[in-house]
Amino acid sequence: MKSKKNIIKLLATHKDDVGSTEVQIGILSEKIKNLSEHFKKFKKDKHSTRGLTKSVNRRKKLLQYLSKNNPKAYSDIIKKLNLRK
Repeated sequence: MKSKKNIIKLLATHKDDVGSTEVQIGILSEKIKNLSEHFKKFKKDKHSTRGLTKSVNRRKKLLQYLSKNNPKAYSDIIKKLNLRK
């Protein structure tokens, strides 16, 4: 499990970057990974399922935005986070 600080350092576009699209995608990806691990233990947790769905949809929208506006950054983040695209 990576901390938010490590994700921000890995994906930041400049020194003080904490909210760029790349960083947001990285943080959401870590959240999705943690929730997926949570569901391996607690299969009936429906409230967290809603949070997972919202996070996945948010990341999908951010990835679409990034692919339209900055294709190079899009391909870089897909490689760094090992996403299937």
